[in-house]
Amino acid sequence: MHEALDENISSTSHRSSTFMDLFTATRKNLTELLGIPKQHKIYFLSSATECMERILQNCVKKYSLHFVNGAFSSLFYKTAVSLNKKAGLESVQLGESFDFSKFKLPKKTELVCFTHNETSSGVSLNLNNIKKQLPKNGDMLFSLDIVSSAPYVKVDFSLYDLVFFSVQKGFGLPPGLGVLIVSPKAFEKATYLYNKSKSIRSFHDFINLEKYAQLNQTPETPNVLLIYLFNEIVKDLIGYGIEKIRNETEIKSKLIYEYFGRSDYLSPFVKNVRARSKTVCVANTFGNSDLVVTGLKRYGLIIGSGYKDMKASQVRIANFPAHDLKDFEKLVESLELVCNKFKISEWKRIFQTGQE
Repeated sequence: MHEALDENISSTSHRSSTFMDLFTATRKNLTELLGIPKQHKIYFLSSATECMERILQNCVKKYSLHFVNGAFSSLFYKTAVSLNKKAGLESVQLGESFDFSKFKLPKKTELVCFTHNETSSGVSLNLNNIKKQLPKNGDMLFSLDIVSSAPYVKVDFSLYDLVFFSVQKGFGLPPGLGVLIVSPKAFEKATYLYNKSKSIRSFHDFINLEKYAQLNQTPETPNVLLIYLFNEIVKDLIGYGIEKIRNETEIKSKLIYEYFGRSDYLSPFVKNVRARSKTVCVANTFGNSDLVVTGLKRYGLIIGSGYKDMKASQVRIANFPAHDLKDFEKLVESLELVCNKFKISEWKRIFQTGQE
């Protein structure tokens, strides 16, 4: 950040050679980190939610299909409905995953939308199970939301045509930047729809995004500072090693889930061990979750409460590259101190009266 301020990055024109060099370097480094094929296109947008909207506007004339198991996969579905798409829905209860062997994709479907890691519930889809069910040929496109699993997740870009994320989770940056990765097949579909119908044309249609990307620019003034910081983080992650990051993520998640399993006060929300997210670990709390969240703050640790309706009865623990093993060891030790402070009867009393 200090270097960015010293170099006056925040005032850099998005038509300048400085920005064009940054644009080129960021795409190159991200391609290396995530193993993105060189023929794929990378666009910078304002958020992952905008990525959803642009995917639907550019690649779907009528029919999309959405696998929904939480708030963020539902958001993709609701976005399709709001854009007047004929959106199909396959859903399961919160905390559950899908048996993809039971689903047959309707032939009319243009786009199938998966959320790899449901941030609201801590459920992670098994990409190998999905792979077995995807048709190898045809015009159908496949989208993958990796907002809270990037850069940990290893994506097979030969299967997924539209992959997107935002930078405020696994990359540890402020919100305000979404990244959309587009396959040649998806871009071809967008071009076909663009030429066929004027109704999908917008400032951020793929044709316009690509027009400026060819110049190493964006259509409008982007958050240049955030792109700069994102590039610096990506370079750091490359230097650290993506396989090392993935291995350490699994070690840390094992540590926290083992604690959930032996705790009298916390229990894993996702019952299927294979469906538990490695990057967003969710637990049910015996009493009000605020007791745990507030208790950990006394030890200098901040975790999240449950999402919306589960706010008072769950905690969510992020497991991203910025968190090292020592952080998680301290977290487990602190959780034991906080949770063991109360006997079960005391937790019941606190939950009922709200008084410690």
